[in-house]
Amino acid sequence: MVALAPDVILANTSSALTSLQQVTTTVPIIFAGVADPVGAGYVDSMARPGGNITGFTVFDYSISGKWLQLLKEIAPGVTRVAVTRDPSIAAGPAQFAVIQAAAPSLGVELRPVDVRDEGEIERAIATFAQNPNSGLIVTGSPLAVSHRDLIIALATRYRLPAVYFNRYWAAAGGLISYGPDLLDPFRRAAGYVDRILKGEKPADMPVQAPTKFELVINLKTAKALGLTVPQSLLASADEVIE
Repeated sequence: MVALAPDVILANTSSALTSLQQVTTTVPIIFAGVADPVGAGYVDSMARPGGNITGFTVFDYSISGKWLQLLKEIAPGVTRVAVTRDPSIAAGPAQFAVIQAAAPSLGVELRPVDVRDEGEIERAIATFAQNPNSGLIVTGSPLAVSHRDLIIALATRYRLPAVYFNRYWAAAGGLISYGPDLLDPFRRAAGYVDRILKGEKPADMPVQAPTKFELVINLKTAKALGLTVPQSLLASADEVIE
């Protein structure tokens, strides 16, 4: 792609951006779907990226604590929570750290579950689910997405109330999701591409955080788990799947 000498490249996800960063420091790159561009070393800072890369982050880490709060709100009896994470990306440990900081005040014990391969996921969740009052949080990562069907199936099989990081998980049968609108960064990225084509430099264009978030509740899944969703939570939902 870089050999074609494009005027600008649009990149989605950290893995794509890492590959591009290794082969060019001159072609302007706009990213979307990246969790932690500063921590991963893609940019110098959010305000002044400083190189040939800028774009739109997929979320800020503070919402990770919100996932635990939502889980306790929809399933108050949960006291043990498995948290999926991808330790190979900067966002993996960072998301877990925010959830870990919120856990004591909510009376929750955490257990990390790495998502490197299907066997590892299945063994870890099966073992964890043997204990009562258990729940699940699925943090954002490309690996989690690639194992989406398995993770949702395991949560269903072991009757684990679960919170996910984006609406398509709830649409696919997950209990509840909270996260940014994933299409919006691409709409906003079009404006950055236009500005670069008109002569602006990525180094001077700040990295921008999400501005739209969605809370989605799957009532069918809640009923299957024997959960009564609080009216306050239903009232604040952007979408309720029945």
